[in-house]
Amino acid sequence: MKIARFSVDGGDPRYGILDGDDYVVLSGDPMFSGFGTTGERVAASDVKLLAPVIPRSKVVCIGLNYAAHRDELKNDAASPEAPLIFLKPNTAVVGPGDTIQMPPVEGRIVHEGELVIVIGKIAKRVKAADYADVIFGYTIGNDVSARDQMFADGQWARAKGYDTFAPLGPVIETELDWSNLEIQTYVDGEPRRNGNTRDMLHTIPEIIEYVSDVWTLLPGDVIMTGTPAGLGGFLDGQTIDITIEGIGTLSNPAKNRV
Repeated sequence: MKIARFSVDGGDPRYGILDGDDYVVLSGDPMFSGFGTTGERVAASDVKLLAPVIPRSKVVCIGLNYAAHRDELKNDAASPEAPLIFLKPNTAVVGPGDTIQMPPVEGRIVHEGELVIVIGKIAKRVKAADYADVIFGYTIGNDVSARDQMFADGQWARAKGYDTFAPLGPVIETELDWSNLEIQTYVDGEPRRNGNTRDMLHTIPEIIEYVSDVWTLLPGDVIMTGTPAGLGGFLDGQTIDITIEGIGTLSNPAKNRV
């Protein structure tokens, strides 16, 4: 089931279930209000898709979770024993079609297309075997990064935390087998990154167990699960498209921040 958060003619955000070419409008946020409907249908062509969720507290990210990506960065910080975790602020989140604002910094701004977990329940010290109990669904994320700042700062908070550096969307898929999904990233139609979730160093059950031991996860929090290898840079005026089978395509243009 694909859940969207959207507006119509600039109105307040609404939620709907995709049914063919329409959204069946829900009476509230399904994460908190369930899947009751209003009886209204809205044509998909008439809506402006918004970020499908705004995390209540945090965007958790898993770094270097694909061996090929770790190797291309010549970084051995990713451990086979434990995920490498960091945070983005929820103010970094934008939705489908929203502009990635590129700050005036030296070096490359890069895309990192990733499968994203959407947390549906308060989660603390969840065992790997019980991981599915706390997941509402999955979406697509772009872990935008100012790559050269990462290395200059020696830590990643600034480089990955700018406003607009966490696009999410286009929808949340509540029924998805995450174990064998193709992740493809394009810039202006040119293939840039390609990988499959079966190659994760740390699986989603392992990630849920590890992260929930560190932080209490709240409904609406998201976890970006890492990016496959590939050429990651983009420039002013270019558009980044990230496709994950079973979910769809997240598309965002980039523009230099004035």
